[in-house]
Amino acid sequence: MSLWKNIRRHRLAYLLILPTAVVMATIVFYPLIRGVLISFTNMNQYNMGSRFVPASYRFVGLNNYLRVLASREFWDIFIQTIIWTVTNVFFHFTIGLGLALLLNRRLKGRAVYRTLLLVPWAVPTYISAFSWRWLFNSKYGFFNLALKALGADPIPWLSHEIWAMVAVIATNVWLGFPFMMVVLLGGLQSIPKEMYEASEVDGCGPLRQFRSITLPLLKPVALTATLLGIIWTFNMFNVIYLVTEGGPHHQTDILATFAFIEAFHQWRFGIATTYAVIILSILLSFSFFYIRALRGSEEIY
Repeated sequence: MSLWKNIRRHRLAYLLILPTAVVMATIVFYPLIRGVLISFTNMNQYNMGSRFVPASYRFVGLNNYLRVLASREFWDIFIQTIIWTVTNVFFHFTIGLGLALLLNRRLKGRAVYRTLLLVPWAVPTYISAFSWRWLFNSKYGFFNLALKALGADPIPWLSHEIWAMVAVIATNVWLGFPFMMVVLLGGLQSIPKEMYEASEVDGCGPLRQFRSITLPLLKPVALTATLLGIIWTFNMFNVIYLVTEGGPHHQTDILATFAFIEAFHQWRFGIATTYAVIILSILLSFSFFYIRALRGSEEIY
């Protein structure tokens, strides 16, 4: 009865959040639950059923998970995903922090620079990805034409396993650093200027101020932005698929793109949803321990 009384008492609040709850249930929770259930089946294009043919897929328990986790292919793709994520987030943070520190100073035309540096983030991802794919074109791309003009040999950007990974990382760094810059700039502007003025009176130089004031006070914002960056980069399907399509020979694939290949190239929906559930489990586990470590460091501080 207390639950119903609470609902009746706050019925306006529940009515206001009802549309959002319905939308979330329709486009988030139902597909999520459906995907988890499919991961325990052998669903593919032949047994999924249709309006004319009944579904014939069956429950296989943990077989899909055992099959995926036991395959060398999964671990190779997982290592590539870790390399992709760590490298991108590292450059996002370092470039974003450096630009945020510059833009936080008194600089002529600072507003113009801020606007220009937000352009990579404002442009739709697929436009930037196709633009960078053209820049990396082996015959007519800007980079190889510049190398030829300098007398150097052209680089097989999109057909060599290492250079292809360099190409997609460069593209994603270009797309991702503005977000980190904006977040860190907001964190820097929230630090009281009085602390820097007091430290100058005590004889602290810029480097000491950065280590003793800027980094500790920027830490909560930086760690939160880094967590979001890790989650987004771990699942960054668009850049890789539009620039290299995971090639050559899956050398630039990550778990998200490989799950897409399993679903819409191989049509093995059971295996594809298994990859999706594993990705979700990895990110949830990482986020849980990351947040716990963040809280513990804040308590120590």
